[in-house]
Amino acid sequence: MTRVIVWNEYIHEKENKVVESLYPRGIHNTIADGIRKDGVEVGTATLEEHEHGLTEEVLNNTDVLIWWGHAGHDRVEDYIVQRVHQRVLKGMGLIVLHSGHFSKIFKSLMGTSCDLKWREAGEKERLWVVDPAHPIAEGLGAYIELEHEEMYGEHFDIPAPEELVFVSWFAGGEVFRSGVTYHRGQGKVFYFRPGHETYPTYHNQEVLRVISNAVQWAAPKHGATPVYGNAQPLEQI
Repeated sequence: MTRVIVWNEYIHEKENKVVESLYPRGIHNTIADGIRKDGVEVGTATLEEHEHGLTEEVLNNTDVLIWWGHAGHDRVEDYIVQRVHQRVLKGMGLIVLHSGHFSKIFKSLMGTSCDLKWREAGEKERLWVVDPAHPIAEGLGAYIELEHEEMYGEHFDIPAPEELVFVSWFAGGEVFRSGVTYHRGQGKVFYFRPGHETYPTYHNQEVLRVISNAVQWAAPKHGATPVYGNAQPLEQI
């Protein structure tokens, strides 16, 4: 059983009527409902819960953490960020969505500003699959088309991706590396761009398919256990 936690600030849904109408139970519950299936156990956590819902017990029993944040990045406690960071290094998968590019956890794992260009104009986004053999793209066509989305444009200040799965084109002319993967320690990290809160992006079945595929890709595979620190020789020296 793959154990997943969908983390969301849960701020916009309480303050913006448009967002509330699109996600009356919160973005986190919409995503959780969309990826829940046999073999996947999905829970949720939000900013205002005790320890942001990410206690040691919760994280120690999480295989993949999905992160959506925007208005409350600075309100996430540093010790929780460090806790999540250490869990990723030890093998927990992390999927960072949309404006989570500016979250403390993503910036700490990337080591860069993670800055970019943006424009909120409700324009068409076309996410092209540039690695059709990648498991995160399983079951998709050549592209995903979203009628209305917020634009993110290059330059995106991230380390060179280990794998580039999606590249977005926007009606205004920009392009963006919108689906990228990394390894950090024993953990896998996937950043996926779409998901502005005032558009129904997380009701799109292809977007949910990507997130679901990414959960399976990022889940720990329980390979060899690394050994660190001072070591005795295996042979006589």
